[in-house]
Amino acid sequence: MQKLNDMLCVVTGGARGIGEAVCAAFLAEGARVILTDIDQTAGAVTADRLGCEFHRLDVASEADWTALQDQHPAIDVLVNNAGITGFETATAPHDPETASLADWRRVHAVNTDGCFLGCRYALQAMKARGSGSIINISSRSGMVGIPGAAAYAASKAAIRNHTKSVALYAAQQGWRIRCNSVHPAAVLTPMWEPMLGTGPEREATMAALVADTPLKRFGTPEEVAALCVYLASPESAYMTGTELTLDGGLLAGSAASPG
Repeated sequence: MQKLNDMLCVVTGGARGIGEAVCAAFLAEGARVILTDIDQTAGAVTADRLGCEFHRLDVASEADWTALQDQHPAIDVLVNNAGITGFETATAPHDPETASLADWRRVHAVNTDGCFLGCRYALQAMKARGSGSIINISSRSGMVGIPGAAAYAASKAAIRNHTKSVALYAAQQGWRIRCNSVHPAAVLTPMWEPMLGTGPEREATMAALVADTPLKRFGTPEEVAALCVYLASPESAYMTGTELTLDGGLLAGSAASPG
């Protein structure tokens, strides 16, 4: 039996990468999927290829969330996946001393505000039934400090903490609406491609980037998607307010020999 049979699931940032993989995995488990993305063209193409509905959504826009709610006032699952690193159009470090306020606010508008608006929508769209699952995609960076990406790390830490607030609030209301966060480390998505390149140094660059990871490899979007299927399904009905890491053992400590 399919794990998400006939559940209505909204996935943000679904045009590519982890979001695309989540949409595909949900569809394979029998869900009805609404793929959302700020990129109208890429989102529509991906939705058409996967065979699901597309809805353009800028997660930082309250008006866009209202429009989504008008069209889909009741859902079963929300995956808050859309996010930015802040380095998409610039390479200057976002360290605590020199990061600009504009860059800081741009990252938090998408990552933090987007998560808040999404969770608010989901609670309102799930409370009539009294059940549902909210899955917030945070990051390994939300568990530790990242000096050169302070805005991104802070935004992902905010997602982790807000997840717990939402979970406790829903429980206080007597709803069976669960909220959990997922914390991937380096997952091989299109975001990495400019850094990896296509030349003969690609494999060496990849190895260097995961040298500190005990399992010595990148994760895959499909591995993140599999965890999202579990969190969306009744199999995780007793899990709320927690964080799950997919990081190849990175946060466990060092795999180096003692000495």
